[in-house]
Amino acid sequence: MESIKIELKPGKEQSLHRFHPWLFSGAIRRIIGNPIEGDVVEIDDSFGNFIALGHYQPSSIAVRVISFEKADINKDFWRQKIEKAIQLRKTLGLFKSEITNTYRLIHGEGDNMPGLIVDLYGSTAVMQCHSVGMYIIRKMLAELIIEEFKGDITSVYDKSTGTLPFKSGINPADGYLIGSELAGTLVEHGNRFEVSWIEGQKTGFFIDQRENRRLLQEYSKGKTVLNTFGYTGGFSVYAIKGGARKAITVDSSQKAIELTRKNIELNFGDTLKHEAICGDVFEFIRNSTEKFDIIILDPPAFAKHNDALRNALQAYKRLNAAAIDKLNPGGLLFTFSCSQVVNKENFRNAVFSGCAMTGRSVKILHQLTQPADHPINIYHPEGEYLKGLVLQVE
Repeated sequence: MESIKIELKPGKEQSLHRFHPWLFSGAIRRIIGNPIEGDVVEIDDSFGNFIALGHYQPSSIAVRVISFEKADINKDFWRQKIEKAIQLRKTLGLFKSEITNTYRLIHGEGDNMPGLIVDLYGSTAVMQCHSVGMYIIRKMLAELIIEEFKGDITSVYDKSTGTLPFKSGINPADGYLIGSELAGTLVEHGNRFEVSWIEGQKTGFFIDQRENRRLLQEYSKGKTVLNTFGYTGGFSVYAIKGGARKAITVDSSQKAIELTRKNIELNFGDTLKHEAICGDVFEFIRNSTEKFDIIILDPPAFAKHNDALRNALQAYKRLNAAAIDKLNPGGLLFTFSCSQVVNKENFRNAVFSGCAMTGRSVKILHQLTQPADHPINIYHPEGEYLKGLVLQVE
């Protein structure tokens, strides 16, 4: 079968020669063949020279590159990529760790598998496909994961309904590709959490904040801590583990608050050191008469598209200013953005503006990002989606 080829306009190959893994539709001169979404296509320059292979999709990002070399895109091709991903996690000390049994195995472009996310929760792998190309081969990928883990992973759950392109025409249904396991208790740096990959956000837990939670633990002894947008209460568990005098978790979801209470009890039993509040974070901060030693701001993505960027930056500014007003002198603010369209400079400027509104002296102690099992492809800086700052406020 002759390959489907995409021929580029003159001069539009530079980003691919710099190994950026996306081809945008505006760079295409013509398509030779009739690809359907998810097909593997060959990208050639305007002279017909090979550049890359990738998954086709009829959208702004027209191709997600899976190889910059000519290759047979078969089961062995994907097996080698999964083996490389496993080897990295072994290097990081995560593979078969006794104190942390949850981590990201495959991180899209960071592991040279654009469009695929796989998180491990004990013996279950949870998969999210962001492209039709990956969705089509999801069962084969699940089989490879099972084979490569040699019995340590027994179930693979597909949770792609919320991540596939909405114009793809596919009507996916979440469910097990292999095995079955309804929920589990994960261990992260020795702390335990109940997680449901079926009902929870993302793949079930915000794995990307693991090392930032541990940093909070180091600062928490004897402190009062406010954890906003708390979801499963992860930051609160680490704060109490670190010796916090009191931790308050606020989230607008009653289900999240119930899960937070379960996780606090799972680690500490019935403790008076924690309070869980269901309510709007902005209102809680505005109306609170209490001041805190540490505040965590870990909101959901305020902007998922560039047209929402301006409003998102204003929201970050107001939120950070309000939180700084509630900090005791010398207090710490752990503030984050998980919006991919908000880059580091935009986020820092928004936080700077919020600080300036308060008139208080502020120092940056830490600049935070996602952990190493969420690697960033150096040729794809867009992959650095999690930005964080730890500020000391006088």
